[in-house]
Amino acid sequence: MHAWYKKMITVDRSKIRKLMEREEKNFVGTHSKSKAIFERAKSSLLVGVPMNWMIYWAGSYPIFLKEAKGAYVTDVDEHRYLDFCLGDTGAMFGHSPEPVVDAVIRQLRRGITVMLPTKDSIWVGEELERRFDLPYWQFALTATDANRFSIRIARDITKRKKILVFNGCYHGSVDEALISLKNGMVIPIEGNIGPPVDPAITTRAVEFNDLNALEAALAHKDVACVLCEPAMTNCGIILPEPGYHDALRDLTQRFGTLLIIDETHTICCGPGGYTAVYNLKPDVVTLGKPLGGGIPVAAYGVSQEVADRALEKIKAGIGESGIGGTLSGNALSVAAMRATLEHVITKEAFERMIPLANRLAKGIEEIIKAKKLPWYVVRLGARVEYGFGATSPKNGRESKDVEDLELDELIHLYALNRGILLTPFHNMMLISPYITAKDVDRYINVFRECVEELATPSCQRAPE
Repeated sequence: MHAWYKKMITVDRSKIRKLMEREEKNFVGTHSKSKAIFERAKSSLLVGVPMNWMIYWAGSYPIFLKEAKGAYVTDVDEHRYLDFCLGDTGAMFGHSPEPVVDAVIRQLRRGITVMLPTKDSIWVGEELERRFDLPYWQFALTATDANRFSIRIARDITKRKKILVFNGCYHGSVDEALISLKNGMVIPIEGNIGPPVDPAITTRAVEFNDLNALEAALAHKDVACVLCEPAMTNCGIILPEPGYHDALRDLTQRFGTLLIIDETHTICCGPGGYTAVYNLKPDVVTLGKPLGGGIPVAAYGVSQEVADRALEKIKAGIGESGIGGTLSGNALSVAAMRATLEHVITKEAFERMIPLANRLAKGIEEIIKAKKLPWYVVRLGARVEYGFGATSPKNGRESKDVEDLELDELIHLYALNRGILLTPFHNMMLISPYITAKDVDRYINVFRECVEELATPSCQRAPE
């Protein structure tokens, strides 16, 4: 073991549990209205919430929302929270941005959905073409649908049945992507409810950053598409190694496989996402929840070649294609997309967000080093995360190996009790355009306070 690692400390598990008891007591004592509403909700809502993920927040029960604006959320107990979760990227650029609110109100009065195109749709398509360098676009309501529709097109073009994803990925509720790798075998991810078929039939999976495994999987020539985030975000931020994307593009082209880049979370890198910042050349780009400022929207763009090969069947319009839906591209959603792209997801916004994300990452890293904790910090554009390993993982398996759910829960509840929201699923923090340097420093101070309580002399040295 390296000498520097021997000097690091691990947190005393009994201290975590003791602090958790205290924080849980504080939470219950200050959130009585949320508790009462939650108890009532159990009689009509499955697990007491309208969508089951909402149960996963720190604390004995979820807090119930009163309002959200800019960088802040207020609950029914009148607690105001600085929000670094931002609807798990659904409100990545802030809650209820005024340009989006105004555009939506105007469109509500003109019409919501009539299954007819609007002029706004042309503006959005042209703007997405400019940002992502893909000429043709279609709209949906969720990134799940955008990914699902793109997979269907890829299968139709290539006449292949399988797709390839990376272990630890998330692409919405796409059945083929809800997988894990176990001893090299593709299996349903833990907790997957009612997978319709064995994913080994539909899916190949490899570890991110493993080019040898990727080449071996594609060499079967039965993979219609690789569906991936350009940097993984579901199991913490996992950055691609140098040269990885060039090799990924080369391998997919060599084996006749389409490359689909899911930018739903990685649009945190800039107005054109990771794709534009690093000049990627995918066949398809998919985008979801951040595009509409909180209004349900999604989009997927395709290259000229993909369009040429798919257009004939789409134009034929015979039967049910499995692509599109009655509400896809509805006038309200498209108006929200235009306002968000035109006024919210802008170069000026990122010029504010990314320096603040750097400030946050550096502040957290300084505390970790000062306390000699074997934790890492990683930043992706305006997204920052930290995890409980000495070095940042390079794939999903390594990320799983350093997972610490008990420590996660304490840190999240500790922050919540001090007026800060982190995403429930991991230590992800998003910097919206509404965040200030003072807000960033506020979280750094709360993180320092938490770490100082954890990293006391009762902590132990890392094992030899």
